[in-house]
Amino acid sequence: MTRRSSRRRMAASALALVAILAVFLFRLVDIQVVHADALDAEAEDKRSIPQTILGVRGDIFDGTGVLLAHSVLRYDITASPKTAVKSAVTPQDAAERIGKITGQNPADIVAILADAVKANPDSDYAYVAKKVDAETFEQIRALDIPWIYYEAHPARTYPNGAVAGNLIGFVGSQNEAQAGLELSEDSCLAASDGREVYDSSADGVRIPGSTVVTQQAVDGRDLLLTIDSDLQWFTQQTLASYAQKFGAAWGTVVVQEVKTGKLVAVADYPTVDPNDVDATASTDVSSLGSRAFTAPFEPGSTFKTLTAASLLDAGLATPDTHVVAPYRYAPSGADVNDSEYHPTWNLTMTGVLKESSNTGMAQLGLFMPAQQRQDYMKKFGLGQRTEVGFGGEETGDLHGDPADWDAQTNLTTMFGQGLTTTAVQMASVYQTIGNGGVRMPVSLVSGCRAADGTVTDTPTGTGTRVISEQAARETVDMLENVATKGWLASQVRIPGYRVATKTGTAQHVDASGAYSKSYIVSLAGLAPAENPQYVVSVTLADPVKMNTSGAAAPIFREVMTQVLKQYSVVPSGSSSPDLATNY
Repeated sequence: MTRRSSRRRMAASALALVAILAVFLFRLVDIQVVHADALDAEAEDKRSIPQTILGVRGDIFDGTGVLLAHSVLRYDITASPKTAVKSAVTPQDAAERIGKITGQNPADIVAILADAVKANPDSDYAYVAKKVDAETFEQIRALDIPWIYYEAHPARTYPNGAVAGNLIGFVGSQNEAQAGLELSEDSCLAASDGREVYDSSADGVRIPGSTVVTQQAVDGRDLLLTIDSDLQWFTQQTLASYAQKFGAAWGTVVVQEVKTGKLVAVADYPTVDPNDVDATASTDVSSLGSRAFTAPFEPGSTFKTLTAASLLDAGLATPDTHVVAPYRYAPSGADVNDSEYHPTWNLTMTGVLKESSNTGMAQLGLFMPAQQRQDYMKKFGLGQRTEVGFGGEETGDLHGDPADWDAQTNLTTMFGQGLTTTAVQMASVYQTIGNGGVRMPVSLVSGCRAADGTVTDTPTGTGTRVISEQAARETVDMLENVATKGWLASQVRIPGYRVATKTGTAQHVDASGAYSKSYIVSLAGLAPAENPQYVVSVTLADPVKMNTSGAAAPIFREVMTQVLKQYSVVPSGSSSPDLATNY
């Protein structure tokens, strides 16, 4: 009986053992076969930590290699509030040490942690400070506070501040391009972030050798500009000084290299400091870009140069062509007059430019059909964006189809009213005339440089003939007589150099499209006149303390003098031509 009972117990034990083994085997198959993938993924998800690899946005350099825009890292300082309140390093102690570095009130830091825990006792994330620089970050990290953490963010810095800020533009809080070349050349500058994952231990420490890069970061390329930052600074300072002196609402100065079409300085007043965009935006949003590209205006009498050059090229006039210029000229359906009353003048075309006579130019302009005149305007690059492709760049307005012009428009478009241009377009007109009639593409960017030094997207160096070399030479000669005999002769004179200039004054159009009582005054010129190397074109809007081109003259003289000196341009070795201005 005892033997039989013992056998039954052994059999029961064996069955129980088999059952237990069957359960384990089932679980083993279930874990390692049936649900293996899902469990592996769950385990990987718990220990694998994804992380962004930051790509670096490209730098921006001027034409001499000076750094104008650079990418840096900024850091957010974060904390684990739930850990802080239990740590040996108390919130009060940490706050006092951090506050000495960041300048924050320690009480504010303590409040951040306390408020987070009050809202959620398990709070594991709160901002202590945002976007601190690398030096501040290193000082805080050296405190070795166990519940303080860090997040890196790419940011942009502009070492020269407002110098060329109107051109460079700026990026937003997330490093996204917002304006200027930062935006229009984003395809060159933009970087692509990468991704990596690493395994962490139970206490959150990265396991050595576990990092796997799943996507490589791609850095942006460098943008190379044509401007000279030293000249840009000088031009901005000069423009701002005189704009403030004469009470101008805004102003521009464009400096262009005649032989190449390169812009070596483009100044705006007011202008933006891309390191402190909010300071400008709070006072004048329209000053966040470059009005030289984005603000079309009626150029006034600086436009007479284009009309005269077109007539010379077409063989319809010469510098000595005679015209009787009264104060008022009122052919059928039109009525124009000069800026100030005068007796009737007997002028040559050179004299028309010297006296800036609207009535004289209107009569000369009638030698050419309206359509042909507009064709010349387009050949000079008007009515279309320049090759720069600057963000927000305007085309200007050539007043539609000449077939639809009334008699008044037909006359006013001869002397720069009834149509609009930009400051850069007008500089290009003078570049073309100074370059023997060949218009060079306007350039602000010289290329996009990759990490291996390869430069792409270089501007074309091919020019387009607009007028004959003879017509260009004769036009410059006439402008030189304006500079030597005109009413601003003493104010535009540059010792040692022959200069060719033309002034302009036009009524400003208000928001309704009607002429207001304010004026836009300008002065454009070339030097040295015998072999032009540089254009300087100045525009001031509503200079209330001097609403004539006399306000633009000292800016032209000082900027052109600096240009000639900075680029060691050889002084003129000949005298100015003496052309007849009346008969």
